[in-house]
Amino acid sequence: MKHKRPIAILLFCAFALAPFSAAATEADAYESEYVRAFLNNQYLRENIRLIALAEERQRQGRYNDAVDYAREAIRFAQLSDDYIAMQLTIRDTHEAIAAAAARLEWARRSGAPTRYAGLYERAQSVFADALDAREREAWAAAMGFANQVVGILAGVSPVLPARFLVRTWEGTRDCLWNIAALPEIYGDGSRWQVLYQANSHRMPRPGNPHLIRPGMILDIPSIAGEVRYGIMEY
Repeated sequence: MKHKRPIAILLFCAFALAPFSAAATEADAYESEYVRAFLNNQYLRENIRLIALAEERQRQGRYNDAVDYAREAIRFAQLSDDYIAMQLTIRDTHEAIAAAAARLEWARRSGAPTRYAGLYERAQSVFADALDAREREAWAAAMGFANQVVGILAGVSPVLPARFLVRTWEGTRDCLWNIAALPEIYGDGSRWQVLYQANSHRMPRPGNPHLIRPGMILDIPSIAGEVRYGIMEY
């Protein structure tokens, strides 16, 4: 009977560690199918199986076997925690690289290759380092490089476009209202009349503000003293 207390302690640890793997990522499990996919991993499943065996051996009075199974259950619980921590790191790395890529694209559209050539080239170089590190599965390094990209481009201030290249209605639903509603234009669809007044002379039918055609370049007047430069095109 002297073995019962150590077994109880080991089983407590096995139970405490294994559910911790799930609890530690419970919030993430609701936000991502990716997390749900790796949460129920092979190590956690083995941990559960070993706990059941340890409890069964304890009921049978086979205390030495119960201790061995409980210790193995603890080991697999730790392996599960390590596995989940790695998967979270990988996920965070992918997200950091995606954010860096988006920031680079934003900087490009803001005229950074011309106005901030040095910063932009440096950011591109560091982004290449991030991709290389990810390819080598050097996750911490890749995330660090990706975060550096965002930091480097923090010095880039956006320039609002002075002109806009009209795209297709089928593809992007470009009309004066939707164009005026874009954050880079006015952020307010009701400002479409400003666009119409500035561009009616180039409309296919000047009296019809609803008819614009792909390939047209619209002037974007400043309405609050904002600086506008270049053309907005995707």
